[in-house]
Amino acid sequence: MASAYGGPEVLSVIDEAVPDAGRGQVRIAVRAAGVNPFDTKVYSGAFGTDPANLPMRLGVEAAGVVTAVGADATGPAGPIEVGDEVIAYRASGAYAAELVVPGSAVVPKPANLSWEQAGGLMAAGVTAVHVLEAIGLGKDETVLIHGAAGGVGLMAVQLAAARGATVLGTAGPAKHDLLRELGAIPIAYGAGLADRVRAVAPEGLDAAADLVGTDEAVDVSVELVADRSRIATIAGFARGAQVGIKLLGGAPGADPGTDIRDAARLQLTEAARAERLRVLVAGSYPLREAAAAHHQIRTGHTTGKIVLVP
Repeated sequence: MASAYGGPEVLSVIDEAVPDAGRGQVRIAVRAAGVNPFDTKVYSGAFGTDPANLPMRLGVEAAGVVTAVGADATGPAGPIEVGDEVIAYRASGAYAAELVVPGSAVVPKPANLSWEQAGGLMAAGVTAVHVLEAIGLGKDETVLIHGAAGGVGLMAVQLAAARGATVLGTAGPAKHDLLRELGAIPIAYGAGLADRVRAVAPEGLDAAADLVGTDEAVDVSVELVADRSRIATIAGFARGAQVGIKLLGGAPGADPGTDIRDAARLQLTEAARAERLRVLVAGSYPLREAAAAHHQIRTGHTTGKIVLVP
């Protein structure tokens, strides 16, 4: 929980009674909760500093075991029962040992995923689906994905490749082998990026996705993709607004893509269950060390998802 606006030092863990599951709700014993860059931004002051929003519970995704089911609680995949292993998204306040959420937020956990993988699947996964839908990526097209080795990037690379696209992904050289393994052509970011992309894709790009929020990512995308409606960012909102590309996510003025993201949940669990989608976990931290997890994710150099465990 964030008791003030600022950096990770404002985070603390408190003990609270967990309410019973009411009508349409389920209670979950959390086994893992995903940590996302957005979690660090909501208490940073980036979206305002209204004191009425404090203290602020954090987290939007979790995986765990259903311990109670209220009347008429049904999820997108059907009835929910005590003992079910599930993933919850959107799950407000997911950084918790126990959580009460609407049944509509709960989908079955694929048995082949670890708790850590399940806890980190949804937020990055639905964001990746939203990005690919927003840029209209199709078979036999070429897309540039900036930040391809991050949590969202690794999902977007796999999903774009599964669509039959040629995927170019920016990352540091140490992560290039992983991107090749997942179906992308890796390209180092930094000075000269546009020329390196042209060398790999001389026939040009159809679309681009900025998942890191740097001016370089936005400006190179605009330079190389003729149709700005086929460029989207989930992080470079100020620069993106200036150049007229699509802004996606939870920031003010961005398209939240609620319907697309909700529909993506069962698509993602099925892809993970069929082993067409890998969830890479960069690290896990005990819940009481959430501040350390936030320091890590703020570096912007994690490969995969950071998760919290009880």
